[in-house]
Amino acid sequence: MAGLRARQKADKNRRILEAATTLFREVGYDSARIEDIAMRAEVSVGTFYNYFENKGDILVAAVSMEVEEVLEAGKSIVENPPATTLAALQTLINQYYDHSLVYLSKEMWRTAMAISIQQPESPFSRRYTELDSRLCDQVSMLVQKLQLRGAVMPGIDAAAVGQMVFNNLNLMFIEFAKDETMPLDALKEKVARQTRPLANLISSPKI
Repeated sequence: MAGLRARQKADKNRRILEAATTLFREVGYDSARIEDIAMRAEVSVGTFYNYFENKGDILVAAVSMEVEEVLEAGKSIVENPPATTLAALQTLINQYYDHSLVYLSKEMWRTAMAISIQQPESPFSRRYTELDSRLCDQVSMLVQKLQLRGAVMPGIDAAAVGQMVFNNLNLMFIEFAKDETMPLDALKEKVARQTRPLANLISSPKI
């Protein structure tokens, strides 16, 4: 019985989250109403508040779902990366970017970024920062894996390089989110161009 209740609870949570993110895309985050989200999810407004305190909670849940899925997909790349440093870095970066608009629109990303900056001590901001840190750590783990394999020179600070790569891909994603007209392929091309010189600098000569 407990298992059934848990599945029902998870199903309602997912329905509310999917209804909210769909409505955010259609009318914008600011214009979306709790009542409309509840109606789309086929739950009462009271039930909505059993799961989320406000729209900000839904937004952080969407960001969390996005990043958790990206991190899970990135594990296989880190465990068995492409042979060259550039190919490995770009494969992981593209994995992040390709999934970035599955649950969130650019407008939703801008809102999430703004909340995290405007309310730095809020639970939302702390969660957002934690997710960024986990992504950064995964990039560093990839560089470390490449170093163990011999693709990256042994004297390189793999953790610092991973942080540099993440900081750049994150900054470029912010620019992408700010520009509604920029296509995803343009973002990926720009970051590939920026990643190439660094990858060449840290790669072992034999690679």
